[in-house]
Amino acid sequence: MKMGKRIDISDYFAPELDVYARLTENQLVCREDPEQGLFIAESALVIGRALDAGFTPVSFLVETRLLAQAEQVLARCPEDLPVYTASREVLEQITGYALTRGMLCAMRRPIPKRAEDLLASASCVAVLEDVMNPTNLGAIFRSAAALGVDVVLLTPDSTDPLYRRCIRVSMGNVFFVPWAYLPEEDFLPLLHQNGFETAAMALREDAKVLWDPALREVQKLAIVMGSEGPGLKPETIARCDHVVTVPMTNGVDSLNVAAASAVAFYQLALLRKNGAETT
Repeated sequence: MKMGKRIDISDYFAPELDVYARLTENQLVCREDPEQGLFIAESALVIGRALDAGFTPVSFLVETRLLAQAEQVLARCPEDLPVYTASREVLEQITGYALTRGMLCAMRRPIPKRAEDLLASASCVAVLEDVMNPTNLGAIFRSAAALGVDVVLLTPDSTDPLYRRCIRVSMGNVFFVPWAYLPEEDFLPLLHQNGFETAAMALREDAKVLWDPALREVQKLAIVMGSEGPGLKPETIARCDHVVTVPMTNGVDSLNVAAASAVAFYQLALLRKNGAETT
């Protein structure tokens, strides 16, 4: 079975480990030369999903004693692909290594998609305004993949979906939901021009509940959600076609944006897509 080109590393400061241990997320993106941009996938499960989605591996980093467990993933890659191996003592110096389950993979970033192109074939999209927490963003992508959202669109100030923690939290589902950055902060005209009605998720007394009959009649729906804490900008809410809320009980005033996304996607994406009626 092919296993790539194994290269043993004994020094944490070896240059081969730079991409895994010392380059920042911004350096990995490589904005000055996007074709050279990279992201890091962690664990055999997530790496396997990235390969399933067609991403190109550049190198692997595997704990030496776990190399045999990586055989199935490595067998899917070119024979000359560098496979760096190191002891746990070396790898424990990499922040967060304990969460990788013994395996990391540097992969090429995809060519960025255009929001306009993705909207052309979608009927239900999630729009995220300035969602900056990678843990929340990863959870939102996992819910989007599971609950019928066709596309995720992000404002320019949102966190990169290929940030390492976001990928990990999404369990690799970020690879299967098409996404793009919106070309500008004022994204509502683009959505309306493409036939979408917009539903702002916000805490307002006049907001519709998720199962409002009017929402079931919408052919193309954009679910607009805001950042952690402040939520959507007031001007965004004011210009959306609908304002929608998740009803609360027991004195709880709101849900975390990731939790709210799961509830909203189930009601507004999955049930609509399945043609189910709710009461």
